[in-house]
This record gives sequence, C-alpha cells and structure tokens, in this order.
Amino acid sequence: MPLLPTPMKACALALAGLLASTVPAHAQEARTNAFNDPFLQVTAAIPGCPVPEGPLYTEAEVRELAHVRSQHGGSCHRVGRCRLPNSYLYDAEIIPRVQRYVREEGRFDDTSVWVLGERRLVTLMGCVQSAEQARALEKAVELVDDVMGVINLLQVGTERRAARYPLAK
Repeated sequence: MPLLPTPMKACALALAGLLASTVPAHAQEARTNAFNDPFLQVTAAIPGCPVPEGPLYTEAEVRELAHVRSQHGGSCHRVGRCRLPNSYLYDAEIIPRVQRYVREEGRFDDTSVWVLGERRLVTLMGCVQSAEQARALEKAVELVDDVMGVINLLQVGTERRAARYPLAK
C-alpha cells in the first residue's frame, strides 16, 4: 500500500480490517506495532467509547513501509526542520508529554481519548462531550513542544459507527 496521510491510512486500515474479518481466523496474519509507534490512552471518562486499534502492521506492511518511513523520517532533518536525524525519534518523547499536558490541563477530564505519535504528528482518537471540546483539545495538543501537527479523529458521543478510526476487536 502506498504511504497515505494518517486519516486516509486510518480509512484504508479500517477497510482492510473489515475485509480481514471475512477471512478465517487461522488465515489472518499476525499484526504488531513493529515500528514502536507510541500509542496511549490519556483520558478515560466516557464509558462505551469505541477503543482504537492502535498502530498494528503485518510483516508485509512492515517491509513495504520501512523504506518510506526512513525517507519521510530523515527528510525532516535534511531540510533543517528537525534537530534529530529522524522525525520518528521525537514520538517516544512527545506522546508522554501530550498525555501529561492533557491530564494536567483539566478541561478534558470528561473525555476518553487515545493519542498516537507518528513523525511528530499526533493523532487524537476517542470521545468528547462536544465539537467545541474536540477543537479545544486539538489546539491544546498543538502547543506541546515538538508537535508538528494534530490529526483530530475525535467524535462526540460513543456511537461505534461514528468512529473515524480503526476499532480494536
């Protein structure tokens, strides 16, 4: 699969998950977080919020994405936008700081939110009380040092069909 922006990747992975669910369990390939992309739940106040699947890849996807990820990760440094040699190196530090900031902020205590870090981009998934709260959370996360951008996949309420991200099984 060609490298897609994270929202498109999420849709593609959701479709792949749907198609995979029609294949017998013994025929499905094992999927792991082979790239160690940080993925954390930062708040947990809304019962029944659809749980995101997280960053899971088959061996074939890992082989396909490895070169692209090294190219994209390194280009940030080559052009002078990153001090570290690969933009993915920031994620393991950014995501715990995002978690701490959201928890300490206080305005988001009534949400259920997970965060994923990929190449200094933070993806927000989960449930909030209002569209205004979703926008406020996005703006707050943009303030965390080294965050290059935020992808907001939050939903108001807990309707599984409204989730804009692949769901855990």
